[in-house]
Amino acid sequence: MGVVVDGCPAGLALSEEDLQKELDRRRPGQSKVVTQRQEADKAEILSGVFRGKTTGHPISAIVRNTDAQSKKYDEIEHIWRPGHADYTYDQKYGIRDHRGGGRSSAREMIGRVVAGVIAQKILAPHGVKITAYTTQVGSVTAKKRDLSAIEKNIVRTADPDAAEAMIKAIDEARLATDSIGGVVECVASGVPVGLGEPVYGKLDALLSFALMSLNAVKGVEIGDGFSSVTMRGSQNNDRMRAGKNGQVTFETNHAGGILGGISTGQDIICRIAIKPASSIALEQPAVDREGREVPLKVEGRHDPCLCPRAVPVVEAMVAIVLADALLAAKARGQPAL
Repeated sequence: MGVVVDGCPAGLALSEEDLQKELDRRRPGQSKVVTQRQEADKAEILSGVFRGKTTGHPISAIVRNTDAQSKKYDEIEHIWRPGHADYTYDQKYGIRDHRGGGRSSAREMIGRVVAGVIAQKILAPHGVKITAYTTQVGSVTAKKRDLSAIEKNIVRTADPDAAEAMIKAIDEARLATDSIGGVVECVASGVPVGLGEPVYGKLDALLSFALMSLNAVKGVEIGDGFSSVTMRGSQNNDRMRAGKNGQVTFETNHAGGILGGISTGQDIICRIAIKPASSIALEQPAVDREGREVPLKVEGRHDPCLCPRAVPVVEAMVAIVLADALLAAKARGQPAL
């Protein structure tokens, strides 16, 4: 898998070790609740970095597949798997790479993680910190938010009390040769006021676009999202107060840190709904290219729940959007930056 990142400023410290730290959080084989495929996901930087600094030229990096089992997919070369892009790819292009899904494979997320590392280096000097975590697996919902707990449990939830129940729910789906969905939430703190555009480049629209482009994501919320429909305007409005030295403070953050498509300076809060993984060993009816119904069991090593490995990818996509918005704001000389 390869990635090219263009538009990165020169002079940022960047190493393969920086990339590896985040790729290790996304890689397969980390625990019993993810795919057992064993990939080191070792990153190699091919261009755009010299003596540990970005040069301002396009940055290219590559991660080589070392544990692929392409022959496992030969049986489905002419079958359209339920929940997959097989049918739509064939209809659109007239050809598809059946060996793992091609561009519809979650392996494609590697490039996003690499780009996200670079984006976070652009954001860090401005005090921006981005943290994602699992808030729901199936019907099990987190009640607490302890950010220090995220990397201490294999589902990457911020509620240590809910972790075991989430693991149990994933185990039950796995043992039934099935899969289960969930929700990942992301908080970006320290975001400056004024990022985003008034109409077509609204920051929440860009975040939604980026997050919906991830495999298996079927819904995006900003702030209170769908729960805001049960509120009245008097409850949903984030009341402002006059602070010291002309600074404005907010009593609440129902809007998720964005008003009119522009960041308010509050935490940006978004969450995504991730469907159950489509590749399951449980027998399902499928259709082949000849239009015949056939029974199907998807062989191979697949995630029973996508949330744990999605966490660093969500952080990466939020970072990419915010870094782009920050660079655009700096280019036009916004006084707050």
